[in-house]
This record gives sequence, structure tokens and C-alpha cells, in this order.
Amino acid sequence: MTADFVYPTPAGPCTPTGTPLRSDGLEARNRLLRTALPLFAAKGFAKTSIREIAAAAGVNLAAISYYFGDKAGLYRAVYNDPLDCGAQAYANFAAPELDLREALQLYLQGFTEPLKQGDLAQQLMQLHFREMLEPTGLWQEHIETQIAPMHQGLVEVLARALGLAQADDDLHRLAFSITALGIQMFVGADITRVIRPALADTPAAIDSTHQRLTDFALAMVEDERQRRLRGHTP
Repeated sequence: MTADFVYPTPAGPCTPTGTPLRSDGLEARNRLLRTALPLFAAKGFAKTSIREIAAAAGVNLAAISYYFGDKAGLYRAVYNDPLDCGAQAYANFAAPELDLREALQLYLQGFTEPLKQGDLAQQLMQLHFREMLEPTGLWQEHIETQIAPMHQGLVEVLARALGLAQADDDLHRLAFSITALGIQMFVGADITRVIRPALADTPAAIDSTHQRLTDFALAMVEDERQRRLRGHTP
């Protein structure tokens, strides 16, 4: 896989205002994002200058102000855009009309789909790890605005599937365990490439892995169902 990715655009180009850009503007914006991601990931927010980014991207320094406002706006876009734009595909996984398999498929797609973007997933993880070590506030915001709501949505899906009126600790344990299936593929992409690259070296392989992760998640839910039927309560 190569690093020559294009930032996902589920319903037209993603911009801070939600307004579609002209094709030339989209190319300049994407070039800045593509260039800034590995620089921020390698050096962090404080040690990466906007002049360095603009020069590496081959655009005028004013383009950063035009598309992102300032360095902080560019960093936020780099941090969020690949996941937020791609999230449209699985944003409604908790919809009540979906059956359990459909819901889990969409949920786990959030972890496997970015792998199709080549080195984007690896660079994003590097950036997220650096954000944890050198916080600017985005990691805590990410937990509060994205991770926690996604977890709560999964808990609601599992509660419906198991016929529970209220979530208990074991339901949260189950939700975290299912999430761990996806996180391992996303965070451990380098490990997978070394041990068993065939699991994620092509889009088709990633789709197959995604389906098997869904099967595993369904098995975990069924095991929890049987455990509760045997009278093992938290």
C-alpha cells in the first residue's frame, strides 16, 4: 500500500463549513492535508511550522489561512477529517431498524475501512499517539464527542439484542470487547503486515476480515446471551 491517498468525501468534499469546494480548491486543500499529516505525526503540533507545510505542499502560505483559518485549524482538520468524512458510512449503525448483524457490520466498518487508504491509517494512529503524549486538547475532545457516543450507541444495540432494559457492567464489557476487535486491526496494522499480511493487503482482503470480525462479534453476543440464560448475572 502507498501513501498516495485521497481524503474521503462521502457526500461531496468535507470543509469546515460543509460547503463543497471547486475542484482546484479541493486539490489544494487535500494537498495541504496530505502534506501536514505525516509532518504533524512525526514532529507534533508545536514543532511543525505552517511555512514548512506550505512549502512541502507547494502552495502559498495564505492557502492555510484561506482553507483552515490558522495552524490550529489545519491540525484539527488533519486530526479529524479522515475519520469524520469516512464515518458517514457507519454513522447510523445504532438505528433501531437494523438487525444485529447489520449494526455490527457498520460499527466495525469504522475500523476496517480506513485501512483501504494505505498508509493513512498508520499515519493517523501515529498522530493520535503523539496527541496523547503532547496533548493539545483534541484527544479529550475526540473521546467526548466521538468515542463515547459510539460506545453508547453500541451499548444500546447490544441491550436491544439481549432484551435488556438497562445496561450493566457486563454489557459495557461486551461493548469494549467488540470494539477491541476493530481496534486491533486498526492500531495493529503494522503487526498484521508482519505476521499475516494477507489479512489486510488488498481491499478485498480487508472486506473479508471485516466480515469475519462481524462473525466473531456475533459469537461474543451469543455467548453473553447464553451466559445470562444460565443465570450468571453481574
